[in-house]
Amino acid sequence: MQIAVTLSPTVQISADSFDAGLASKSVLSLEVGRERFRFMVQDSRGQGLYLEDYTFPSLLTERSVTGVLPDVFREHPVLSAGPWQEIRIGVNSPSFTLIPAPLFRKEYAGSYLALMRGSALPAHEFAQSYTHAAEGFLSVFNMEHPLADFFSEIYPLQPLVYIHQVGTLIQATADLDRHALTSANVYLFFEDEFVTIICRNARKVSFCNRFGYKNVQDLAYYILYVFEEQTLAPESTPIFLYGEITPFAEAYAELSRFMPNLTFGQIPPGLRLSPAFDDLPNHRYLSLYGLGLLSE
Repeated sequence: MQIAVTLSPTVQISADSFDAGLASKSVLSLEVGRERFRFMVQDSRGQGLYLEDYTFPSLLTERSVTGVLPDVFREHPVLSAGPWQEIRIGVNSPSFTLIPAPLFRKEYAGSYLALMRGSALPAHEFAQSYTHAAEGFLSVFNMEHPLADFFSEIYPLQPLVYIHQVGTLIQATADLDRHALTSANVYLFFEDEFVTIICRNARKVSFCNRFGYKNVQDLAYYILYVFEEQTLAPESTPIFLYGEITPFAEAYAELSRFMPNLTFGQIPPGLRLSPAFDDLPNHRYLSLYGLGLLSE
């Protein structure tokens, strides 16, 4: 027998002007991973009005993401609204790669991931892609069929746009970089013992990868190695921190030993948010905010 898990959001933000009844003129952005789910609603002007953040109780349940999501969506006044103008879904799956647009062939998408993983995708997964037209490449990532089926059943006949979490970070950092004062900048996004490193030079992505780490010494080594490979000077290159990191984190203390130009990042300038969001840390939700910029 499967026992339902009652989940409440750890964060909930709602502007006074938010109205779920206006879903047909609003964009719903969903971000889903093995241990987290969060979503944001933007109105017809692109302004963020509503946000919820969930952490799945992995210690209490061994269920898959698609086993837990129904407990979040069931009778939820916002998630069950619709139809929506557009639904954007950010997927935090383990495998992704970037393929230059001239080299990409849709029929080889699974092969790109197999080459990167060292093995073919299992039967319950498939390769999905998203075109980063301004960057000149596509991101290819793995998705589970049950997850895609879940969203298709929840939002039938509605436009669903899928993108990898790293893709949303590429989108967000592009907006940030357009307003940066320096030509070479590094963006670090922390979540669940992983760090995504995006280096931008002359407004283009020069490096993008995600590393898992078990201790902060390994974290510092990985980042410094990337700096060396990219011929960046850690003592002078601006480094912007996002995600699950605070000034009191052990990772911050370790990195500050080698990198004096650490700065907690700001909200991408191209994204408009209601004043109701003002109490949230600006650096916290970059991947979700990147979903809100997909039309930019």
